[in-house]
Amino acid sequence: MKIGVLKEVKDGESRVILTPNEVKVLSRKGHKVLVEKDAGLKAGFPDQSYLDAGAVIMQQAKDIFDQSDMVVKVKEISPKEYSLIKPGQILFSCLHPAANKEEVDVLLDKEVIAITAEDTHRFGSPNCEVAGKLGALMGIQYLLSTNGGLGKLVGGVGGVPGIQALVLGGGIVGKSAVDVLASLRAQVRLLDINIGVLREAQFLFPKNVTTGFSNQETIKEILPSVDLIINCVKWPKQRTDHLITREMLGKMQKGSVIVDISADVGGAIETYRPTTFNDPVYTVDGIIHYGVDNIPGAVPNTASIAYAASVFPHILAIAEKGVEKALLEDEYLRKGLTAFKGVLTHEETGNIQNRQWVKPQELLK
Repeated sequence: MKIGVLKEVKDGESRVILTPNEVKVLSRKGHKVLVEKDAGLKAGFPDQSYLDAGAVIMQQAKDIFDQSDMVVKVKEISPKEYSLIKPGQILFSCLHPAANKEEVDVLLDKEVIAITAEDTHRFGSPNCEVAGKLGALMGIQYLLSTNGGLGKLVGGVGGVPGIQALVLGGGIVGKSAVDVLASLRAQVRLLDINIGVLREAQFLFPKNVTTGFSNQETIKEILPSVDLIINCVKWPKQRTDHLITREMLGKMQKGSVIVDISADVGGAIETYRPTTFNDPVYTVDGIIHYGVDNIPGAVPNTASIAYAASVFPHILAIAEKGVEKALLEDEYLRKGLTAFKGVLTHEETGNIQNRQWVKPQELLK
């Protein structure tokens, strides 16, 4: 199979979906890997390292799409790439289809086999861990007075306690954020709706971490003393309410910070909007919001190595077995199937966009 690795085009995004290690395995198994020029450069993988692994370097994205059976990348397909897609091609990337109707239209019109990578992880994406840890560090940065924040030091000093941090959601992202904040001696409150998650956290983390049940009333009580909020809740897209509303911002101290790692417009934080690394923050009612929706892109070497290792078994299975057999044999890969030759196969997208959809296993039979 001919597999094309694209260079990312999203602002501030320098990750690469396959490192030379994975390319070497594919090459040894007889597959041809085409890598767009400088695709891995900012992640620490120059073109020569791919050449040494057996890849062929292509000068532009059009060459990748023209010659590849399967095209792989980290982030969603961008509008500038829509016209390059070939009918029947296999696409594997973090498509985020439910929030991107235009992209889904293209995938269906082109009759491709599209797999949204974020839904295929058996143990959760390494990007979640990276985002949680890095999101905490970004929030700490914007608490500095030089960045418009309260002017508080995360861990405090003798006689002055550390910041009060609120982490919403105790999944991989939330636990990763707590891990960083707790290790820097912040006073952390972790809220979740799952007693099992909260029970685990009280044994996992040191005593500067306390837990509680997540609901709006509890949050309202905490807000006046909170310096930093890290939202890690993936809010159901069909909901029209919010966990933290704009009105609730009035309870917070001016210069405190909200980092929305979940990064959903219309999500848990009503005042969230996406930003970029070039202009990462904005202020609403005196509260600093950090809205970058591809936080792991700031640490492309770490993130690429971990992410490539996690998705490679799926890419290898497709290359070795063919996409239909690979989908039939792996329920996690099948969960990510978004479009199959003109048919929508992604439940969340069908429900959110009010489209007809078919269960992957029914279509594949």
